[in-house]
Formats: sequence, structure tokens, C-alpha cells
Amino acid sequence: MSTYPVRVEARLEEPLNRGLWIVKWFLAIPHYIVLSLLWIAFGVLTVVAFFAILFTGRYPRALFDFNLGVLRWTWRVAYYTYGALGTDRYPPFTLGAAPDYPATLEIDYPERLSRGLVLVKWWLLALPHYLVVGLFTSGSIISWNSALPDGGGVFYTLDWGGLIGLLVLIAALSLLFTGRYPHGVHDLVLGMNRWAIRVAAYATLMTDVYPPFRLEQGGHELPRLEPPPASAHTPARHGPASIVALTVGAVLAFGGLAAAATGTGAALLGQGRDADGFIGTGPQRMSTSTYALTSEQIAIAGQDVSFLRDGVGHVRISASGTRTPLFLGIAREDDVTAYLGDVTHEQVIPGATGAAYDRRPGTAAPAPPASQTFWAATGSSSLTWDVRPGEWTVVVMNADGTPAVAADLRVAATLPWLRGLTAGLFTATAILLVAGAALIVTGARLAAAPASAPVPVTPTR
Repeated sequence: MSTYPVRVEARLEEPLNRGLWIVKWFLAIPHYIVLSLLWIAFGVLTVVAFFAILFTGRYPRALFDFNLGVLRWTWRVAYYTYGALGTDRYPPFTLGAAPDYPATLEIDYPERLSRGLVLVKWWLLALPHYLVVGLFTSGSIISWNSALPDGGGVFYTLDWGGLIGLLVLIAALSLLFTGRYPHGVHDLVLGMNRWAIRVAAYATLMTDVYPPFRLEQGGHELPRLEPPPASAHTPARHGPASIVALTVGAVLAFGGLAAAATGTGAALLGQGRDADGFIGTGPQRMSTSTYALTSEQIAIAGQDVSFLRDGVGHVRISASGTRTPLFLGIAREDDVTAYLGDVTHEQVIPGATGAAYDRRPGTAAPAPPASQTFWAATGSSSLTWDVRPGEWTVVVMNADGTPAVAADLRVAATLPWLRGLTAGLFTATAILLVAGAALIVTGARLAAAPASAPVPVTPTR
């Protein structure tokens, strides 16, 4: 059996502390903070490597060694914490190999990578492995739910922690009560981690060799049958300046992509502006068998007034889809409460999956709403309101005050800030992407630059 170019090894360092595993999550917080930034850089640099491979067939060596360092760092932290609990030795803060640490990771640098395979291997070809690794790491189980309406027919996911998490929990409890880590459990945990890391390296374009479908248990890989392939590219040495430049550049580029996505969304939103300058939601059907529909309290005070006036602008509420003449009104909550206090009506409570209704009982029939004088804005098919301070309520009724109200309601606003926001986001996109790209190139060059030779010292006589 030939060896795989991704080599994951670890040794169980015994004896292990019985209770240290309980607080390792806290001890590892500094690593989690640093890794959160490094993984943003990892993702951005993988995208850069994608295009480099697509056009040149090569993974830039400086980017490869940086991403390998991130995987090494992650593996060491995982082995120390709840990916294995295999050592009590605190992980070093380095992207380097750290061969003296009990968890190591090596990936052979590929001189050439397939330019076509890069388009499909990270999603299509790796899909079978994702299903296996998902079971190892997140415990996702797809099953048939027959209890749903209409006899089921919907697949759902049940997450229960993953096989690795379950086995590490067993090892932790064994440590707590016996002071021993079961070696069989350790070998199985290492095999699952090895499989997951191999798939991660393949999916992030670091090798073209398809991961084997085999669970190689134990802390050590198969011995090499031949030396690793020699590389014509000198391994990059990432000093502090290179690491900072690559990380900051990748974070800036990530921010630029986020700004571009947000700006695109804002531009598309602006395309929905109607002839009157309003941008609105789609129609939502509202109905009740009672006399009125009311909104929840709209409280506006302090700085919210100027913010909403500048940001939201004019507000329009419109109704359609009914043959019965309607009345739309907005008024202060106290006045609406006095008007509908003894009238059966329903308050509309918006939700992520649709509106809910809170019925307010009463015994009286209301007077026709248009006869009331407290309304701040009214209309039959639509009303327009300027934001004012206070506590407000929107009311929808039949114009004659009879029960059974139904309509398709829309809410719209002029959003005067949208054009400026869109322009600002695209400007920020250009600045962030240019700055990020410049720092990434600088970091790669700093890593690829040869170390300066020592200056010879001439002995004095």
C-alpha cells in the first residue's frame, strides 16, 4: 500500500492529567482567536491559489506553505483539545513544523496540479468523502421523517456531536475515573482525524491524489516506500512580517468581497424603486374574522427620530386584493387602544415563518374609523406617513367598520440613504481589494525572499 502525500501522525503522551480536559477549552482561547484570523486568510489564499492553479497549473509555494502551517496549527490545537485530548503539552504558536510536538502534519508540495481537476475536485469529486467526514465530525444523520404533514417525505438532519466527539468524550470520562486513555479509542480517533485532514487538504487544492477510502488507525502513517519527491521550489519561511502581511491582506480582501456582496445587494434593492421613489416588500396576505387588524407598537424616540427620517424617509402602507372598501390608518397607541378597547380585533405579530395573530376579545362594535379624528395618516388603498416621535400603531379595517377584514398588505419606504450606501460600498470594495492584494503579494515575496547570508568577519591580528 503506497503512502498518501498528506501524513498525519500523533503519539499519545501518558500519563495525562485526569481533569485538565475540563478546562482545555478555556486554555485554548488564545489559539482560537489567532486561528479565527488565520482561517480567514486560509480561505482567501485558497481562492487565490484556485486561480493560480487554473491558469498556471501551480500552487504558489509561499501560499502553500502558509496554508500548510494553518492546518498544522489547527491539528496541534485539535489534538490538545477536543479533537483527541491526546496530550497535555500546550501547542506552540507557530506555523512551522514543530517536529518535537506530539501531533505533526506534513503535505508533499505538488510541483504540478491539474488545471481542469481544480474545477470539480473540491465539490463534486470530494462529495462522497464529505458524507463520511460529516459523520465523523458533526454526526449528521439523514433520515425519513414520517411524522410530518402529508405523510412525511422530507429528509432532515439530526446532529449529535460526531463519532470523534463521542469517542473523545468516552476517553475523557475514562481519564476522569481511571486516569487512563484507552489505546483502542485513541487509535480510532486518530484514524478518523487522519481521514478528515486528508479530505481537507484535497478539497482545498493542496493535492490531486484522491483520498483513499480506508480508516488507517493508530498514531503513525505507513512507512514511505521511497523518499518524498524533491521540489524545485525552495520551501517558504514565513517570518512575522510575512505572516502579518498575508493575514491582514487576506482579511482586507475578505472584507472587500463582503463589501462587494453587500453593495451588489443594495444595488439590486435600488432597482426595485417604483415611479414614486418607494422600495417595498412583496404582498403579504392578512385576514381576520374580527373587526380590525393592528400592528405591534412602533416606538420612536430620541435619536431614532432623526435616524429614521434620514434613513427610512417616507413610509407607505398599501393594501390590495379585496373588493371591500378598506380603511388604513396610523395613530398613537393610546388613541387606538381607547378606540378598540372593547372591540374584538387581532394584533399581527411578524415571524420568520409568517405572521401570527394575537386575538383581543371585546363585546362592542366600532364606530366607522373615518369618523375618528386622532389619525396621523389615513387612506383607503394606501397611506403615506412621515416618521414622528411617539408610540404608534397601524390599523386595517373595513371602511364601514364591519367584521371580516382581509387584504394583501405591502410596506415600502423611500430609503434616501441607499444610493450613497451603494456607492460607498463599491468604493470600499475597490480600496479593500487593492490593499489586500498588495499585502498578499508583499507577504508572499517576503516569504519567498532568500535569507540574507551572514557577513563574514575578518579576524584581526
